Amino acid sequence: MLLLGIDFGTGGCKVTAIGTDGALAGEASVEYTTYHEHPGWSEQEPRDWWSAMCAALRKLADGGVDLGSVGAIALDGSTHNAVLLGEDWKPVRRTIMWTDQRSTAECASLRDGGLAGKIFGRCYQMPAPTWTLPQLMWLKAHEPEALARTAHVLFVKDYVRFLLTGEPATDNIEAQGTLFFDMARQDWDEELVMMAGLRPGQMPRIIAPTDIAGRVTARAAAETGLAAGTPVVCGSSDSAVEDYGAGAVEPGDLIIKLATAGNVNAMTAEAHPHRKTLTYGHIVPGMWYSVSATNAAALCMRWLRDAFYSDCNRLPSTAADGNRKPNLYALIDAEAAMSPTGAGGVMFHPYLQGERCPYWDASLRASFTGVSISSTRGDFARALMEGVAFSLRDCFRTLEEMRLPAKRIFLIGGGARSALWSEIVANVFNRPVSVPTPGDASFGAALIAGVGTGVFANPRDAVARCLRIDRTIEPEAGVAASYDALFARYRQIHDALAPVYSGTADQ
Repeated sequence: MLLLGIDFGTGGCKVTAIGTDGALAGEASVEYTTYHEHPGWSEQEPRDWWSAMCAALRKLADGGVDLGSVGAIALDGSTHNAVLLGEDWKPVRRTIMWTDQRSTAECASLRDGGLAGKIFGRCYQMPAPTWTLPQLMWLKAHEPEALARTAHVLFVKDYVRFLLTGEPATDNIEAQGTLFFDMARQDWDEELVMMAGLRPGQMPRIIAPTDIAGRVTARAAAETGLAAGTPVVCGSSDSAVEDYGAGAVEPGDLIIKLATAGNVNAMTAEAHPHRKTLTYGHIVPGMWYSVSATNAAALCMRWLRDAFYSDCNRLPSTAADGNRKPNLYALIDAEAAMSPTGAGGVMFHPYLQGERCPYWDASLRASFTGVSISSTRGDFARALMEGVAFSLRDCFRTLEEMRLPAKRIFLIGGGARSALWSEIVANVFNRPVSVPTPGDASFGAALIAGVGTGVFANPRDAVARCLRIDRTIEPEAGVAASYDALFARYRQIHDALAPVYSGTADQ
């Protein structure tokens, strides 16, 4: 029997099939489009998630995985993203994504109106454009017809699971990402739901991440290649699932994430709400984690690929069959490795979509500074890797101020596949970091599928039986000292440029 995890990240869908011993049977991924029709806007088409999943499953099957052997499925997805559905259960508009920055005025009104403290007390979070509540408040002010046509609300992975099973539901951790979920009561907050322009009756029922939410329908089976009747376990937000799947299941474990966004997540035995972090429940019942997050990490690398290296796709192929495209990420790594520590003086601040922790400033913009006539493309590539690592260390400062312990550090996300970028992170943090395998969200979702169907005794049992560490990177004292000095410069540049960008969130 195989366990299937399906991850809907910000940039694409990844599917991972594993055996009950955690052995990887196969994986595949397909990207989808994020639409940026105005500065600061970020939207996706819900139908693209389903199409990407079906395409990824076909790739998985083409790679030799028997989809008929899948005995259980679980999904995860990026959070904060409300899918607004009409009476016919079809989307009424594109989904506003968590990276969207348009609701700065709504956040300001919540703060200036004195509601931020009430919201923080109930939801453990401060208003910011990343949350569903201000996003929907923006719709209420600018697109009231969209809310008027809304009859049901789901979230990314819940919408796709509904298409798989015909059963609408969400989980308690996903619900925490809305800013209208009462943490103490573990239920929707009627007052805040109505403030978002919705009614409590439009919200989905809440179940546990490891509960079976439904079974694959005959129609979905025909479209996906999965067997009808296969149990589909609820799953949860990608952040919670990837932390779990990476092995961070004990208080004091720390996750550094190099995915589309970047996270520094501290696992704790109880909730530690803080006005500069995000606070969520853990897949392991009773545990929590605090999140300090940057809006753009591996997203910056994807941007660099498209903006600086797109011409390389037209290079003649050296493959025997003449069909293989150049591996652009390998090329970027090779050129960045030729640049010295500090990137020849070039420094990058990764604020492509404003910034969350620790600044919570939607006006910030990305920048390369320190460019000279001798700067190479490799310097820009290395500066980008270093700048993202500095941004993550900037996030970590808040967790240090909260005195949350960091006993073990796990490095995850697509960026962790880069040996150079992993080494940069270890040296910027000046701490050993371990890279788990597979250790990503789709792997964590596959483990949850096993927990929900009784293959594993509990969430910790699944990790103990299935997770492996690929490598551990030790920092180099001299390099770490250089990065310590460069990090101080990184912060000085932020402080100098922040006033220049102030008030430009909509430009």
